[in-house]
Amino acid sequence: MTETLENRVTVSDRAAKRIAAILSKEASGSMLRVSVEGGGCSGLQYKYDVVDNRDDDDLVIEKTGATVLIDSVSLQFMAGSEIDFVDDLIGQSFQINNPNAVAGCGCGTSFTV
Repeated sequence: MTETLENRVTVSDRAAKRIAAILSKEASGSMLRVSVEGGGCSGLQYKYDVVDNRDDDDLVIEKTGATVLIDSVSLQFMAGSEIDFVDDLIGQSFQINNPNAVAGCGCGTSFTV
């Protein structure tokens, strides 16, 4: 899938570094798939999977040794988002800064558009 300004999803330098570290311990050619599925206390939640194949309709983001895939359905909910990695006092986690989210849960793992 071709990325346009309307559906642009970015990966921060911190996230790319962490994804590359995770993928380096997986089989050669592994990629991180980020998707949106129903669930969580706000209706939608992000899902992260290490995969070894991509679909024809995937948005492919490559940065600093990290390959991230987002399917076309999930992209509708994630357009304009930034995938980041945070390491703070309460722990380490990937966070998606999503401008389409109008509400989220307290723990930050689910959202509403």
